[in-house]
Amino acid sequence: MSNLRGTLESIALTDVAQLLHVNRKTGMLQVTSGKTSGVLYFSNGEVIHAETVAGRGETAAFEILEWVSGHFEFLGTQIQVPASIRRTVPDLLMDSARLQDSRRRLHTIFPRLTAVPWPTMRPPQLLEGIKVFAEDRRIMPFFDGYRDFQDVMAATGQNDVAVLQAASLLKDAGRLEVLEPDAHVTVAELKTGLFKKADHLGLPKAMEGWWTVLGPYRHGVANVRVIWPKGPAVERVEFLPGLPEKHVAIPRELMQGWGLSEGAHVKVRPAP
Repeated sequence: MSNLRGTLESIALTDVAQLLHVNRKTGMLQVTSGKTSGVLYFSNGEVIHAETVAGRGETAAFEILEWVSGHFEFLGTQIQVPASIRRTVPDLLMDSARLQDSRRRLHTIFPRLTAVPWPTMRPPQLLEGIKVFAEDRRIMPFFDGYRDFQDVMAATGQNDVAVLQAASLLKDAGRLEVLEPDAHVTVAELKTGLFKKADHLGLPKAMEGWWTVLGPYRHGVANVRVIWPKGPAVERVEFLPGLPEKHVAIPRELMQGWGLSEGAHVKVRPAP
């Protein structure tokens, strides 16, 4: 079994982990799924550490155990890694199954991680009468009506299940709205006067009215977040009556700095 290998389509990774556990194997279980890869480290049949590109320890182990396509290979060898996982394989697999069930349930409630959660009440009223755990309390302040679920995950260091569970508590209590304020727009150059340097972006006047009917933006939108292939940026915005619909006017200097050309497509949404 020192060179056990196969595909995840033919045998589940949980079955492989149980086989290595029962036979008290020591070594590395290397797993590749698409463009992603990870390693589960076994010592005397127990998983003591895991690594993926995105994480280490239990978080990485749970990520790997969810993969259902790809291939694996076990290499029986002595290992020297930090013992970041201190539970038995049966416990690890049971919690992995629970996590997968929770993820499926939560993703039916919040199908798009690009949506923006917005609490409709302020603390302390927001949490009155709701049983909230410490982890949820750390996440909820990041629900500000500007960050989407992916932004909240990045800011808190929590996975999608933890973030969506915190949102679910508020939604079940009728205290959370889920917004989709992203607008897909076409890039145009912002025209300025001679010797005048633009310090803002331009958006159609009608877009201001569309955003200000949404709760977190009802007092106006002064800044927008521009999302394009190389990443996001926050810039001041002015709403222009003569600009065509679904266009964003960007100063030439910014277009050049961002590597954008006229006619390119980006997403914009309000920013604090």
